[in-house]
Amino acid sequence: MRTRTAHIVWDWNGTLFHDIDAVMSATNAAFAEIGLEPITLERYRELYRVPIPRFYERLLGRRPTEAEWEHMDVVFHRHYRAHLARCALAEGAESLLASWQGAGGTQSILSMHGHDDLVPLVRGFGIEPRFVRVEGRRGPSGGSKREHMGRHLAELERELEGIRAGRTVVIGDALDDAEAARGAGALAVLYTGGSHSRASLAEAGVPVVDSLSEAVALAGEMVA
Repeated sequence: MRTRTAHIVWDWNGTLFHDIDAVMSATNAAFAEIGLEPITLERYRELYRVPIPRFYERLLGRRPTEAEWEHMDVVFHRHYRAHLARCALAEGAESLLASWQGAGGTQSILSMHGHDDLVPLVRGFGIEPRFVRVEGRRGPSGGSKREHMGRHLAELERELEGIRAGRTVVIGDALDDAEAARGAGALAVLYTGGSHSRASLAEAGVPVVDSLSEAVALAGEMVA
């Protein structure tokens, strides 16, 4: 199989999967467990960073203890799973995925969502055939995508003719997505519909867009 255009590596949470309401509910539930006041979406987007302990450090003014981090992580995921069924794909995502595939482009998902939960979730939306690979986090939570992007692309390069890091565009909603792309020699476009404010995303020095349709159009132009 040979791709005739750019390869897109999609982020899942906050990008293809519009789950910010579930994230906010789960985050505030986790904060309540250690006596923190609820946080607004605007404040969340202003402070959010990956790895997640860095985000908590910005809120607490100190790095959380190992016990605090583990407890908050457990609480967050329990509440997040409870809200998951109410979440849907981002607006227009399904048609964008179909159009990119139909035009001869390849795409994959690399997510920090647990792999065993991610795959059935993607499959449940009926979009799994749009991707050459769906890959989630296999280790403990709290890490960075940069640790995984290089391997993800190297394996795709070996398996599929035409995929190269320099002709790959990572589309995500977090600074971590841009950092992961840069570390692997790929390009990036960041989307404002998820975890970061536009001002925060601008720190990455890559294009920032307000819709996934803009992101896909830009990806095609960047690797024309």
